[in-house]
Amino acid sequence: MPPILSISRLTKTYASGLQALKGVDLEIAKGEIFALLGPNGAGKTTLINIVCGIVNATSGTVLVDGHDNRSDYRAARAKIGLVPQELHTDMFETVGATVRFSRGLFGCAANPAHVEKVLRELSLWDKRDGKIMTLSGGMKRRVLIAKALSHEPQVLFLDEPTAGVDVELRRDMWALVRRLRESGVTIILTTHYIEEAEEMADRIGVIHKGELVVVEDKRALMKKLGKKRLLLHLAAPLAVMPDGLRDWPLERLDGGSTLQLTFDSQQERTGVPALLRRLGELGIEFRDLETRQSSLEDIFVSLVHS
Repeated sequence: MPPILSISRLTKTYASGLQALKGVDLEIAKGEIFALLGPNGAGKTTLINIVCGIVNATSGTVLVDGHDNRSDYRAARAKIGLVPQELHTDMFETVGATVRFSRGLFGCAANPAHVEKVLRELSLWDKRDGKIMTLSGGMKRRVLIAKALSHEPQVLFLDEPTAGVDVELRRDMWALVRRLRESGVTIILTTHYIEEAEEMADRIGVIHKGELVVVEDKRALMKKLGKKRLLLHLAAPLAVMPDGLRDWPLERLDGGSTLQLTFDSQQERTGVPALLRRLGELGIEFRDLETRQSSLEDIFVSLVHS
C-alpha cells in the first residue's frame, strides 16, 4: 500500500538566511500514529506548515494520498486536518456555526450528523450555541480539534495539542486519537510530553536543526538506543568508590547507598556478572538490585545532544 504522506528532499530557507529544513525525507503509512519530536526551533512546525500548504517549501515535494500539495493543492489540502498551537477563530461566533463553516470551506456538503458526532465526542454538544469567547481555554482547544475534523480528513496534524491543557482534556484527546486511528485516520503529532509519544505512537521521528536524525519504530528505537541501568542498593553506604571497582562506569547515588551501572543490554558482554563477582570479592554486600530500561525521553535527550 502506498504511503498516505510522502515527503521528499524537502528544504526551507527563510529570507533571513535561516535554513529551517535540510533535505527532509519521510513516508508515513495510512492509519499510523507518528510522533515528531524535537527541541524548540528544530523545524517541527515549519514541516507541518509546509505539508498543510501554509508555508511554501524552498525545494522538494510533498504528496498527500498521491496528490502534490502544490500542483494539486485543493485535493491535497482536503485530505488534511490541522490542529494548530494557537487559537485562530472568530470569538463572537458560536461553536456549532464555526465547525459547520469550517466544513464548508473545504467544499463539503452540509452533514449535521457528522458535526453532531464530532461535537459530542469532544464534549462540545451542549456548548454548540454558545459563543467561543465564553469558553474556557480547554474548551477552545476542543473547538480547534472539532474544526480540524469537520471535513472528515484522512490525515490529522496535532501541533502540540495538549500544551497547557487540563488532564481531563488530555485524556479525552488521546481517547479520540485512538478512535480516529481505528477508523483509518493517520495521526501526526508534535509534543513536548514525551511520555505521550511513548504511549501513543507507532513510530518516532526526531528532528534537530532542520534534519531528521532518526525515524524508527518506537519499540525498535527503544531496543536499539535504549540503555539499561542496574541499581545496587547496598547494605552499607560507600563513602568513596573503591579502587577495585574502577573498571566499571559506576555512579554513587543516595550518599553512596546505591551504585548505578548504565550498560547496553544488546552487547554480548554487559559487565554485570563480573561486577557482581567483584563486589563479593571486596566484601561489599547489597540488599537488593533492580534494572531499569531507558525511557523515550532519555533516548531523545541523547540524540539531540549527541
